Amino acid sequence: MARTVGVGIQNFEKLRMKNYFYVDKTSFIKEWWDDGDDVTLLTRPRRFGKTLNLSMVETFFLSSMRIGEDRGRQ
Repeated sequence: MARTVGVGIQNFEKLRMKNYFYVDKTSFIKEWWDDGDDVTLLTRPRRFGKTLNLSMVETFFLSSMRIGEDRGRQ
């Protein structure tokens, strides 16, 4: 079955759970983290994925926190 492009979906977790087609931009997280800037300004045109990128970052860190909590219970 062909995967659907999730046009207009701005929630990364929903995009992944529904198995929509997505161009992986997770290297953005590493680049952003390694820069170590106090402030990051995301300048992109409308409909260019700013909200989705931030949702991806949020999901990444929330998942990392959950994994850390699970390790602490062991």
